[in-house]
Amino acid sequence: MTEKHLSSQFDAELNRVSARVMELGGLVEAQLRTAVQALTSFSTEAVNQVVATEKRVNALEVEIDYDLSTIIARRQPTARDLRLLIAFSKATANLERMGDEAHKMARMVQSIIDSGTALRALPSGDLRVAAEMASELLRKTLDAFARLDTGAALSILKEDDRIDTEFDSFVRTLITYMMEDPRKISASLDLLFLAKAIERIGDHSKNIAEQVIYLVEGKDVRHQSVEQIVSMLQTPPRP
Repeated sequence: MTEKHLSSQFDAELNRVSARVMELGGLVEAQLRTAVQALTSFSTEAVNQVVATEKRVNALEVEIDYDLSTIIARRQPTARDLRLLIAFSKATANLERMGDEAHKMARMVQSIIDSGTALRALPSGDLRVAAEMASELLRKTLDAFARLDTGAALSILKEDDRIDTEFDSFVRTLITYMMEDPRKISASLDLLFLAKAIERIGDHSKNIAEQVIYLVEGKDVRHQSVEQIVSMLQTPPRP
């Protein structure tokens, strides 16, 4: 991921931080997979695994943030080196927030287990499919970040749009269920909170993909549509 510098020590520091960011990504990916498992099987054991992983995620996020602050203070990097460290910092923040969302999913699943809420009459299967989509999107995001692959990053932005579309459709379906039978409101709200956590995980994957493009191309593509981003990348830089 990193380029060679005159200082071998600086290279070592960058490689160490890069490895720790990917370690964090692996932890969050495992946490999300376990949260999906908890949702699929309503397993208290899986919920407990997610909670335990959350502590490790938070501790590693703090350590990476300290390492980045130390490198910036000591090295005072510029240009692409500074963009790289900023990308590490923002990727770390987004990964930690994805871990938070996975934790929320697990807590909600545990709440459903404790309450004995029956979900058979609701479209919970659709939610599981969306959760698996978000988990796969995170895996692709980590791969794109490791390889600094802008093409893969663009694909991730498109896939996040599909997750957003699925979320909107799911919300409309839940509203219909609640209007038809007010007794389903409580269970529907449980699913709605789960769906929102899944949608936010997609958003954080998108944020990391945007950082890949910023790092490689030096162009800030936040708040732009996929079509606008493609146009920006095709436009040659100003002399």
